[in-house]
Amino acid sequence: MSARPGPHNALTDIAGLQIGCAADARLRTGVTLIVPDGRWVCGADVRGGGPGVREIEALNPEGVVDAIDALVLAGGSVYGLAAADETAALLGARGRGFQLVDRPGVPTSPIVPAAILYDLANGAAKDWGDAPPYRTLARQAFAGLGAFTPQGLAGAGFGARAGALAGGQGSASVVTDDGYTVAALACVNSFGSVQIPGTGAFWAWPFEIDGEFGGVRPPAQLGFDPDDWGAAKLNPGLRQNTTLAVVAVDAALDKGEARRLAQMASAGMARAVRPVFAPTDGDVIFALASGAKPLNGPRALALARLGNLGADCLARAIARGVFEANLSV
Repeated sequence: MSARPGPHNALTDIAGLQIGCAADARLRTGVTLIVPDGRWVCGADVRGGGPGVREIEALNPEGVVDAIDALVLAGGSVYGLAAADETAALLGARGRGFQLVDRPGVPTSPIVPAAILYDLANGAAKDWGDAPPYRTLARQAFAGLGAFTPQGLAGAGFGARAGALAGGQGSASVVTDDGYTVAALACVNSFGSVQIPGTGAFWAWPFEIDGEFGGVRPPAQLGFDPDDWGAAKLNPGLRQNTTLAVVAVDAALDKGEARRLAQMASAGMARAVRPVFAPTDGDVIFALASGAKPLNGPRALALARLGNLGADCLARAIARGVFEANLSV
């Protein structure tokens, strides 16, 4: 079997997904919206010890909510969660959402899980008083929904830091020879380093395709110090950090399988960032399934394959986001 990047090498290679991004350059923060063309199955895996999230419990397989209407990633720490409120309002006005009671006059309830990263201390002005910008940014992102996935300094990754480097938003995809598409998007604000100490090579270098994040390889005779974190924010030490990610497939999964996909895809973070999943990290991985294509063969084996491809895509997306961001600074 073989797999190659899709036409955009991005999350929107999954048919039916749109993405919208908005940022405030003065405040150095932003919002990323992911909106499917219908209600899609979603799972989540919270790996970091300090997450900021909304509607995660609704994604549990035993819950009554069957699918989601949008995903929101935002900067701004707790203030950024307001972007999901605005997105829910915009979708509800269009009749999108979960309907517990199907009766005239009873509005739908859009299901909009969200996760935020901490960019409050990135050196930019945060003088918004009692009017944080995240509702406005969400509205701008919603107005710009489309197939283009910006990379680097964009969306929720606009004000991020990846260790000692500029962080950013990255995306990558693969299409298998039997027609499945798997894709990932990451907003990288990691405490850990994404590059091997003493080199310009990314930890994710073995998974790179067609030089998508620079093509740099580590030297053949590279020493390894297990306690050297490289260009982390502190070495060693802890600060506020997060990598937010979405992995999507065009396969038909149930809620439990979507959560397993998110859990497997989290390995992509460990392949790309060191250290990762630390106590103060807010690392969260969402998994989306469009339902367009049935799983072939034994379901467990098919899901294992998609999960591994999702992890590889996520590792590539993380490296690509940081690579593209640092081309701009």
